[in-house]
Amino acid sequence: MREASFRCGTAALVGRPNVGKSTLLNAMLNWHLSIVGPKPQTTRHKILGVLTRPDGQILFTDTPGLHRGGGHALNRRLNRGAREAIAQADLAVHLIEAGRWTGEDQLVWEALSATTHPRLLVLNKIDAKKNKEALLPFIAEVTAGKNYDGVYLVSAKRRDGLPELERGIIEHLPYGEPIHGEDELTDRSERFLAGELVREQLMLRLAQELPYAATVVVDEFRDGEIRAEIEATIWVEREGQKAIVIGAGGAQLKTIGSVARRAMEKLFERRVHLRLWVKVRENWSDDEAALQRFGYVE
Repeated sequence: MREASFRCGTAALVGRPNVGKSTLLNAMLNWHLSIVGPKPQTTRHKILGVLTRPDGQILFTDTPGLHRGGGHALNRRLNRGAREAIAQADLAVHLIEAGRWTGEDQLVWEALSATTHPRLLVLNKIDAKKNKEALLPFIAEVTAGKNYDGVYLVSAKRRDGLPELERGIIEHLPYGEPIHGEDELTDRSERFLAGELVREQLMLRLAQELPYAATVVVDEFRDGEIRAEIEATIWVEREGQKAIVIGAGGAQLKTIGSVARRAMEKLFERRVHLRLWVKVRENWSDDEAALQRFGYVE
């Protein structure tokens, strides 16, 4: 039985695309849970990360970046997922880039302003600012008329300011017993994480040629005594994109598979045998049935 002062609740990491939410989650957990990439919309699913401390348990929810537009069905689903996370959380952590406030940052605030739970503003990438005091007028400007419950300056990449942010989050969570065990870091399965690690390599290696047109489905995940046997399909929208993923003589696909496999072995702490295929599904990102089949559930 925990002390009566123990706190536990959900903290939604929200913000515009590519502002560093997944990097912050990984840094807070000291574990590579959420994939990162150079392009917006790398995060496509709500991902739970559990951080347990003596005085509290934070259930982080990494969300897709809330963005304007949304011509494709996938974009609309990502926005709905982010808004759902905001509505369901006990606390929202609004991540922005230090010194920069965009129209999409304002869009996030408008979604937050409709809620009654605590809201913390976090300025990320402060390592890029030599004079931190120069941020004071910026903070005053962006918080004017907005009832944030705290402002924190961090560098997720360098892990600066994270202990203070952690304490601030726990202080604003409701009192309650922990929901997950002390050693639990996520409720996501290894099958899900395997698919994300393959997609991460696609984003890192083919961000310019293939920023949003690829997704990954794990078809088989057989966990043997010696190693895990994994078979996955990379789905793209055009035959030309398939050729890009495979590469000359299959070299690109081989590299993607090799690097993803090593990442899986590190994460799963055992050997992995990975087989990859590439297939085409025309306009899957704007096809509701395809999105359901590929695991983009509401």
